[in-house]
Amino acid sequence: MPRMLDVSQDVRAEIGDDEADRLLVGDDTPGSYDCTSCRTPGDSDQERTSTVLFIGDETAVLAFAHATCIPSQVVKVAEDQLQGAVRSITGSEQKNTEGRMPEQAVLGITSGLVLIEDDVRPALVVEPTGPVARPGTDGSGGDEFLQLLLEQGFHPAPDLHTLPAPLPGWSVLLAVGQLHAVLQPGSGGGNPVAWWQAHQPLQVTDGWRAAVNKSQQVLVFAAPAGTIGQQPREDLLRDALEKAAVNGVLVAASMPLAGT
Repeated sequence: MPRMLDVSQDVRAEIGDDEADRLLVGDDTPGSYDCTSCRTPGDSDQERTSTVLFIGDETAVLAFAHATCIPSQVVKVAEDQLQGAVRSITGSEQKNTEGRMPEQAVLGITSGLVLIEDDVRPALVVEPTGPVARPGTDGSGGDEFLQLLLEQGFHPAPDLHTLPAPLPGWSVLLAVGQLHAVLQPGSGGGNPVAWWQAHQPLQVTDGWRAAVNKSQQVLVFAAPAGTIGQQPREDLLRDALEKAAVNGVLVAASMPLAGT
């Protein structure tokens, strides 16, 4: 049975007519998926689904999203950013731009307010949709997400009682009241590059925006896939963060605000 799938002309041009047609008839399309935009489950048998092709310098990754979240499109990203988000798999299941695409883990971000040191702080919680392999490996080393962040300068967060240490060179880009990216230092001291970039600008609450305008700092927490999840309330988000901290699977950093 054909899937309820949207494949834009730009995506078709990149993956080729044969692959696009296989997707449309359901041969290469998962019935269920985690939306690459909102990170909640989707079902291409039941709802319109967009194909989203992420392209780096050498790597291409095909992902799926609710059509109500984002349209089918090609998104160009830095190669290191894409590699860091890819969950490598081996054998005949691997794909490339000439055939089948690899499975991927996409970084998702949730904004919220966290009470630390008697003040409400603006926070972002980063959680990939699956295990993250070290770039250039086949993924046999397991989920390296936290280790990679520790090597970038994040610190373990054993609790939520003290503010995370600043991470030099990193910042959070907010423009016209919307979240656009988390920036990291460029290689060789060059201009900052996007470590995470929104497919489309993300809305934040008035309370979050007021808190970040007051402090000019954003607390960024990160945890492995499946640790935090989508929490509908900030008290539940804090509970999930505290549990991750107790279990030793939470890292954090403080970053200045870039933009307005």
